[in-house]
Amino acid sequence: MQISESKTAFQIATNKKVKQQFKKEERLDEKKLIGTLFKEGKTFYKFPFKVFYYKMKEAEEYPAKVLISVSKHNFKRAVDRNHIKRLTREAYRKNKSILCGKSETETCRTTWVIGLIHTGNVIPEYEDIEKKIILILQELLKNEQAAV
Repeated sequence: MQISESKTAFQIATNKKVKQQFKKEERLDEKKLIGTLFKEGKTFYKFPFKVFYYKMKEAEEYPAKVLISVSKHNFKRAVDRNHIKRLTREAYRKNKSILCGKSETETCRTTWVIGLIHTGNVIPEYEDIEKKIILILQELLKNEQAAV
C-alpha cells in the first residue's frame, strides 16, 4: 500500500480525513451573540490577546464561533491589522481541535463563543501567535473543567 505524501501521521493512524478549515459558520458575526459575549462573557488575558468567552447553551456543528479583532489605535495601517488577523485565524484553524479533544469528524459537546482581541503594539511572528492560541484554548478547557 502506497501512502501519499500529503497524508499526515495522524490521518494514517486514525484512517480519517482531518478537516482543518475555518468556515464562515465558525466566524462570529451575529450582533446579538457579540453583544452577549461582551456583556455576559468571562475574560482573561494572555499577552498579546484579551480573550472574551462563554459557552452556548446548545451545541453546534463547530467547536466555537470566533471573533478576531486588532486595534486601529495600535496599528494605523489596515494592511498590518489584516496581517495579524490572518495569522491569528491560521493559528486557530490549525489548533481548534484542542477544544474538542477528539477528531474533527465528531461533534463537540459544547460550543464556545470566543472573542480574541489583539492588544500588542508590534506585529508578532506566526510561531508566537500559535503558541499563545494553544495556551488560550487550553485555558478555556481548564476553565470549563473547573466550572464542572
